[in-house]
Amino acid sequence: MLSLRVRPLLVLCAVAAVFAFAMTDADARAGRGGSFGSRGSQTFSAPPSTTTSPGARPIERSMTQPGQPGGMFAQRPPVSSPGGFFNRPGFLGGLFTGFLGAGLLGMLFGHGFLGGLGGFASMLGLLLQIGLIVIIGYLVWTWWQRRSQPALASGPALRDYASGDARPQMGFGGGAPASRARASGTDEVGLTPDDFNAFEKTLGEVQSAYSAEDLARLRRHVTPEMLSYFSEELSANASKGVVNRVSDVKLLQGDLAEAWREGDTDYATVAMRFSLNDETVERDSGRVLQGGPDEATEVWTFMRVRGGHWLVSAIQQS
Repeated sequence: MLSLRVRPLLVLCAVAAVFAFAMTDADARAGRGGSFGSRGSQTFSAPPSTTTSPGARPIERSMTQPGQPGGMFAQRPPVSSPGGFFNRPGFLGGLFTGFLGAGLLGMLFGHGFLGGLGGFASMLGLLLQIGLIVIIGYLVWTWWQRRSQPALASGPALRDYASGDARPQMGFGGGAPASRARASGTDEVGLTPDDFNAFEKTLGEVQSAYSAEDLARLRRHVTPEMLSYFSEELSANASKGVVNRVSDVKLLQGDLAEAWREGDTDYATVAMRFSLNDETVERDSGRVLQGGPDEATEVWTFMRVRGGHWLVSAIQQS
């Protein structure tokens, strides 16, 4: 009777071990832990489908907040001072504020509106009181008029979309001419074969630096946000006593999903299918725990400040 009860428990433990093994394997390789990073104003928009990757998982972790375009490289809006006449800086605002405050205090203590200014009870004081009332009334009236008028609705102007004419280079196919906004292959940046070569080289550099657990090298190829995610993954591996060894990275196929500009920043999202040798080894003994030759398809977004070099800003699983 006891053995009959133990057998289902053993089966359950075996199934749990298989799932645990699969979950551990899902954390291997740079970027394999999920979809994360920032794509500027397109962070929470799905990239266009391509031949290499018909779809991509939505961004799951990002420092970009929904509704705030531009991501971490966007300029913060200036802090505006409170509106209103008496909140304006300078001599005039302070002068009228002083007159009004003194007058009100004078009225409270029974000295008249201008009693607080020294007890001037002359015609000049009366004219000044009338002038202040007229000015305040005019300011209130103009403020109310502006508030009652409907705001003018406006939107961003449509961009001039340029078709990509990059020739197939190092595994990448040229983008198709854009027939509509954000169509697959839309290229508003004017990418060249050198750019596609840079994307392929960065793919190998990031995997190599991640395998070596070299954050200094990673910093040269990824944004600070992506570096923080990779650092978390490497810390988790160190805590588990394992190392992810990635080698023999080779791009098999790649194509452009979209490329666009936001101010002085260029973005390019490309789908890449590549082969690699992906192993998880025990840190102390070097014993291979799992992995081997593998193939992956991912969607990477690169960004650069105009005139700079490309950095990885997001990775999405296909």
